Amino acid sequence: MVWVWVFLGIFLAMLVMLVCFTVWLAHKAADVFSELEMLGQRGSELAELLGKIDFAALEPAE
Repeated sequence: MVWVWVFLGIFLAMLVMLVCFTVWLAHKAADVFSELEMLGQRGSELAELLGKIDFAALEPAE
């Protein structure tokens, strides 16, 4: 009968560890998605700034 309690304790400990890992992983995934969103915003800002450059004025005059 003791073995049942030992295995039940191990199972519960693993279940708690799995829940904690899942919460930690969800937070890390949210951080990654936030960084990707910021990267997209910076990319659109860069595209907007590059669109404002007049490349014709940079060509050498002949």
